[in-house]
Amino acid sequence: MSDELDEIRKKRMQELQNKNDAGQVDPEALREQEEAQRRLEERKQAILRTILSDEAKQRLANIKLVKPEMAANIENQLIQMSQMGRISGRISEQQLLRLLRQLQDNKRDSSITFKRV
Repeated sequence: MSDELDEIRKKRMQELQNKNDAGQVDPEALREQEEAQRRLEERKQAILRTILSDEAKQRLANIKLVKPEMAANIENQLIQMSQMGRISGRISEQQLLRLLRQLQDNKRDSSITFKRV
């Protein structure tokens, strides 16, 4: 999933560079790019619908409103876990909250401390 997203980003960057070189936008390439992103997002949402309970989906939607980058990170991790077979059944809101706490703990552990001498 993330490989496809990286490939789409690379294509988009190449298109933008070509646009800057040529001074024009290729509307067909832009439409293809948008269509590919839309299909990717649809697949992503379909996977999330199958692995998340209704309460967990609502919790994730609330997080997305406040912290979109964190929600995207959580979504990607859930999809990866699903594809690797580490998720059996649907994830409840409580399980999602546990995952969020783990992510926050990991984030706190990676702080940098400076000692002044």
